[in-house]
Amino acid sequence: IIMYVADRIYDHYYAALTGRIQFTNPDPKSGDGSLDIQNLKAADTGTYRCQVKKVPGVQRKKIRLTVLVKPARTKCSIEGSQEIGKDVTLKCVSQEGSPLLSYDWRRVSGTQDLPATSMLNKDTGELLLKNASQEYSGVYSCVASNRVGTDECSIELHVTPPINTADIIVGVIIGTLLGLSVLTFLICCWCKKHREKKYEKEVYNDIREDVSPPRSRRSTARSYIGSSRSSQGSMSPSNVEGYTKTPCSQVPAEDLERTAGHNPTFAPSKVAAPNLSTMAAVPVMIPAQSNSGSIA
Repeated sequence: IIMYVADRIYDHYYAALTGRIQFTNPDPKSGDGSLDIQNLKAADTGTYRCQVKKVPGVQRKKIRLTVLVKPARTKCSIEGSQEIGKDVTLKCVSQEGSPLLSYDWRRVSGTQDLPATSMLNKDTGELLLKNASQEYSGVYSCVASNRVGTDECSIELHVTPPINTADIIVGVIIGTLLGLSVLTFLICCWCKKHREKKYEKEVYNDIREDVSPPRSRRSTARSYIGSSRSSQGSMSPSNVEGYTKTPCSQVPAEDLERTAGHNPTFAPSKVAAPNLSTMAAVPVMIPAQSNSGSIA
């Protein structure tokens, strides 16, 4: 890690100690080869060898260096149920620190004495409290120590009466039943709505496929009137004189009983021009109005 030869010092062989190691005597040739290691680290622990060479011989010597680290990052915790009559264990662990570590528990609040039923393990840092009672409640402190330092942590213990598990079970059951009831209600509503939509869709499809739209009577009447007009021509006063019509008494009964949806077929005139008063007796043949005017 460092060497002195021919009045010159070489200290760049070991990077982990570069800049932290030097000869105690600036002139090692006087016979003092002692070393100074600054800012010690745990990684510096190890076996070191000193070798001295002088013609005509060589001598070597080994030495063991142990770097101690004080406790650090000590944490306290509770293991077990904090109920009356149960056993509770207080744990204390130091994350850093050189062996041998020792742990000690003390009570901060109350009588500051550990319970009579407590059992302490100084090597593992565990404090066992058997058959805990409410008097055991309070703040407990743990001190971790070794040859070079100490570290401390604390924790609060709450010893409570046992929990009534029967009430908890009943509450859970009631809550579960209520939840299932709400879920069932929502599912039923959804199914009902789905069925209604499906029924409406089926009815709509049936109407659309199987039923033809009804025919308007008014349109039928207009079709009949239009066909009559086209076959008979205009009913103006100028052509009434040439119009011949069979008297009502001579119209066959089957023609009078025809529906408005069928166009009547008139027989050719065989008699003289009818009287206007006779034409007025046939209401189904004379429209109320015409394109050329009205009939008086």
